[in-house]
Amino acid sequence: MQDYKDTWNKILAEVELEVSRANFLTLFKRTQILSIEDGVVTIAAPSAMIVDLLQRRFYEVIKKSTDKHVGENSKLVFVPKTIAENIEKVHDDPNTLFANSGVQKTSSVARPPRVRVDYTFENMAVSSSNQLAFVSASTVAKKPGDTYNPLFIYGPTGVGKTHLMQAIANEVFKNKPNGKILYTTSEEFTNEVVEAIRTNNTQNMKKKFRDLDLLIIDDIQFVAGKERVQEELFHTFNTLVDKNSQIVLSSDRRPEEIKQVEKRLISRFSGGLTVDVDIPDFELRTAILLIKAKKYDCELSIDAAKLIAQKASDARGLEGLLLRIITQAQALNKDIDESLISSVLSLSRDEKINSFHPDELIKNICNYYNVKPTQLKSPKRDAFLVRPRQIAMYLLKKEVGLTFVEIGNLLGGRDHTTVMHGVEKVENLLENPLVSEDIMRISKNIVDKNVD
Repeated sequence: MQDYKDTWNKILAEVELEVSRANFLTLFKRTQILSIEDGVVTIAAPSAMIVDLLQRRFYEVIKKSTDKHVGENSKLVFVPKTIAENIEKVHDDPNTLFANSGVQKTSSVARPPRVRVDYTFENMAVSSSNQLAFVSASTVAKKPGDTYNPLFIYGPTGVGKTHLMQAIANEVFKNKPNGKILYTTSEEFTNEVVEAIRTNNTQNMKKKFRDLDLLIIDDIQFVAGKERVQEELFHTFNTLVDKNSQIVLSSDRRPEEIKQVEKRLISRFSGGLTVDVDIPDFELRTAILLIKAKKYDCELSIDAAKLIAQKASDARGLEGLLLRIITQAQALNKDIDESLISSVLSLSRDEKINSFHPDELIKNICNYYNVKPTQLKSPKRDAFLVRPRQIAMYLLKKEVGLTFVEIGNLLGGRDHTTVMHGVEKVENLLENPLVSEDIMRISKNIVDKNVD
């Protein structure tokens, strides 16, 4: 099997300049290139958890450097080390059948970028809160472009909208591996349009988004107020529907409730099927935890799952809590039991943070990150202020219970959509032990001061 160590070291040297030192040491250590075939670069990582984080958070960073050293438009595939070892055995013995090892050979057909392998219909717990959306998404995945076009899924943050959309992508890819599938967010779509205008290269951008069999755009509400982006989206929408390509969109609200979006675009959003996903009930949250635990090869009893399920109201928050607990259990070499869960989640004391004044919370966040409240509330967008500001938005929403508008006013008069985006950014990072530890320490500092 060919050795790509030198190539990977060169890529990592560039990646190290783009990410924090802590993230580099935590996530990129013990990774390697497993194979390069027909532009598909297969990268092995120590665990499924790290594979998940690399694919979701650092795909573009890695791809930028990989393109320089491997070739333009390379496709990245991430696999856990256990699968990598199976692939190595197959390479060593060409007579071995991939089907017998449970591993599919990497070929010229690459998986859709940024679509999680584990986000499938089989891995999704279903109850009354998401049953209609689940059935609708399954129907679309079986016959994309034939029914419910577009499929518009709405609901609050963290209830499983992204899982449903990526399950569609995975199912379509399984049935039609050569199909052109793109999963993106409205923020990334906006950036593509802006960059195309800046470089006077709109033709390539149009080809990228209009030459597809399936286009999935997450958080479509963030195109609000962006006239040029909406115009491009409108024409892309029409082109894809005319050629029977499937469009799937998600939002935190119904199409007609999205402000500052052209009526003709709202009409397109509403032209197919609109379904909602509600906050999961206690039984569904428990089932979600058991499924997530199995994915991470974690032994979790139903009693432990019930205990954790009491502390989060959405699927994304549940996974974040579970990963914090798994990380702590591994660090202490302990089983996951009630005492460990209680210590990680501070179950006996964390409710007390809700009674604190928002200014006290902001003060503690500033002390923790060594910034001034005036800096946090200023219009400046310096890199060192981004994380503290977003953490403040998250804690003011989740722990103090302020509205997005109230948080925006408290943090220097920011628009509520900016606050929503900041809260969601942090929610997407909760599985990162470094971020979750920051939040836990800030919360603990506040609780300790008030208990004393």
